[in-house]
Amino acid sequence: MKLLAIETSGKLCGACLCENDIIIDKLEIDNGLTHSETLMPLIKDLLEKNKLSISDIEAFVCDIGPGSFTGIRIGVATAMAFVDSSNSSKFTGVSSLEALAYNIKEDGFIASVIDCKNNNCYYALYEHNNGKYIEIIPPTAASIFEMFDHLNNATNKQITFVGDGVTSYKNEILSNNKNAIYADNCLNIINTENLALAGFNKISNNSEIPLTPLYLKKPQAQRQLEEKEKINK
Repeated sequence: MKLLAIETSGKLCGACLCENDIIIDKLEIDNGLTHSETLMPLIKDLLEKNKLSISDIEAFVCDIGPGSFTGIRIGVATAMAFVDSSNSSKFTGVSSLEALAYNIKEDGFIASVIDCKNNNCYYALYEHNNGKYIEIIPPTAASIFEMFDHLNNATNKQITFVGDGVTSYKNEILSNNKNAIYADNCLNIINTENLALAGFNKISNNSEIPLTPLYLKKPQAQRQLEEKEKINK
């Protein structure tokens, strides 16, 4: 099964080709949030480089967030367009937090944390056991202090923290979780290869989730509009 995975939830724009769970090739560009301009040419280059076309792809995977609202919409819309044009019956979304967890290969508990600024974050907890990543706490938006309470209630065992929230809140993590260890900095971004692997596992295990943006918080523009409406009432 040839699979194409698409990553647009953050600054990195990437695409990865696989044959089942074997990586064929990938291209990634870190040029800021310009995915509307770079994603399609990047996919075109990746396919042409490997002498393939969209009609050769049998399954599609896309990061559905959380992350950049605009980036997520671009990735999901592109993936759905490919599904419709190729008549592929195999596709799945993968959360950014699950993709981050796949960066950690050691068995144990993994907390994926994405910084939302001002002591807020997106997070989820997984247990990696013998190659399987089991969701313990689903993707959640909360303050980092609510996150610590949630994690401490879920397990008293060592937790590996991964994601850009590790960099932002390292001191807070250490003071609130004595069993915390940190992923290397190079692992704190979503790896398109691991996104593809997570998607392949979902499809293989018939545990696919829809290609629908995962919005754990309302977009900032919508929140601002709602606040303005409250003031004007």
